Amino acid sequence: MKKVSTETIIRAIVLFVTMVNTILTMSGKNPLPFAEDELYTWLTAAATVAATLWAWWKNNSFTSKAIEADEYLAELKSKDTDKETGK
Repeated sequence: MKKVSTETIIRAIVLFVTMVNTILTMSGKNPLPFAEDELYTWLTAAATVAATLWAWWKNNSFTSKAIEADEYLAELKSKDTDKETGK
């Protein structure tokens, strides 16, 4: 079985934490009580948008077949690079 990359796991965790934080904020609960309400809401929204864009932009391969396909693609790209450089 192929191993899920560390970057994929980190992106998933960041996305999950920011989404839970957003849901708690929208429910009237403040996970970080030291922040001002309006500032906190804007920072939470910005963090959620950033995490969503980051997770969406990156290729998140969770299944072993997807990870295998990523490795195959990297191998193909490596061969193309070798052809271009004459190696």
